[in-house]
Amino acid sequence: MTCADKKRVLILDGMWNKSLAVVRSFGKRGFFVAAGEKTRFATALFSKYCSRRIVYPSPVEKSAGFLDWLEAELKEYRYDVIFPTELSTQNLLTEHSGRFARYCKIPFADTALCMKLQDKAFLMEYARQKKLDIPLTRIVHDLSGLDKLKNKLDFPVVIKPRASSGSRGIVYVKNRKDFAESYCKVHNTYPFPIIQEYIPKGGGGAIGVCLLLNNESEVWASFVYRRLREYPVEGGPSTLRESIKRDDVKNIAESILRDFRWTGVAHVEFIIDPRDGKPKLLEVNPRFWGSLQLAIEAGVDFPYLLYQLAVKGDVEPVHDYRTGVMCRFVVPGDLLHFLYNPDRFKMKPGFFNMTIKDDIFSLKDPLPLLGRVSSVFSFLSDREMRGIIRR
Repeated sequence: MTCADKKRVLILDGMWNKSLAVVRSFGKRGFFVAAGEKTRFATALFSKYCSRRIVYPSPVEKSAGFLDWLEAELKEYRYDVIFPTELSTQNLLTEHSGRFARYCKIPFADTALCMKLQDKAFLMEYARQKKLDIPLTRIVHDLSGLDKLKNKLDFPVVIKPRASSGSRGIVYVKNRKDFAESYCKVHNTYPFPIIQEYIPKGGGGAIGVCLLLNNESEVWASFVYRRLREYPVEGGPSTLRESIKRDDVKNIAESILRDFRWTGVAHVEFIIDPRDGKPKLLEVNPRFWGSLQLAIEAGVDFPYLLYQLAVKGDVEPVHDYRTGVMCRFVVPGDLLHFLYNPDRFKMKPGFFNMTIKDDIFSLKDPLPLLGRVSSVFSFLSDREMRGIIRR
């Protein structure tokens, strides 16, 4: 098969582990894979499975230039499907999908629906109406009521941005005297964050449900995992996870997405409350999720299934996968967890267990680890990337 005969995909946001997972998924299947980012120091661009590596204008700071670049790229290379992995890029593409529809498929839900579901205040109110279990949640509309509100709260509490990714903007407040100042600090960057009760650890941790729905909002693929370790240690993105079966949380997640006539991929997160054993809904991420590699390792190749959805319109549903599969993010995620966990030498599985699969490092494709290390230069030198760390 010549290069011109190969199926073609374009993967954007190459900085992130999930983008590397998408690159490897298609590269191993013999696709022509192009990967891009606003910097050459990006993890996915170091993969041997990249047929083309691209540095493009920032979709955030130079959106007009990015859109012009993208149209020229699509005209020349005629990709079948384009895969953004960050929500900001995804929303930019769906907002301008009419401009690119004649060149390739963009199989993602529209921007308005994504923003609605990502809004934790909206989601918690929806959950209340549906009588779904959620952490006790307060929604603030007026800062003048903070002093009165703090006297009604049981501490500790968690202040969360209405829309953000990872642990950006999340603050844990242990006592009443620090509440108003902490809330205002988060509010200055993320207006009117929500306030939730702190769910203690020990009930089974956070559970992620990953789903793919077709154009009729039928569930084509499903996958469930639990977090074993996170960074920050008290709560943040997962650094070690394990595939499991939990039909109760899967059914809740499916019902939410069907209610909104969802199409494409999404990730729904719950936490198991040790006080009553119930799964409490936390958030919906209307995009590819950071632990995507685990699903692929366990047997649910979401990127390829989404490609088939876009190109063929139908595939055989995938709901069976291997349980007990573990995958982690060693550099720097699980390394930081190890350094900051006071029980670091009691962790099970141990940090030095080299049999666990990794999001980045692979003997068959080793250079992305160099890409992850070199990306430090981007975070140090680039204003936009430094802003991601601060958020």
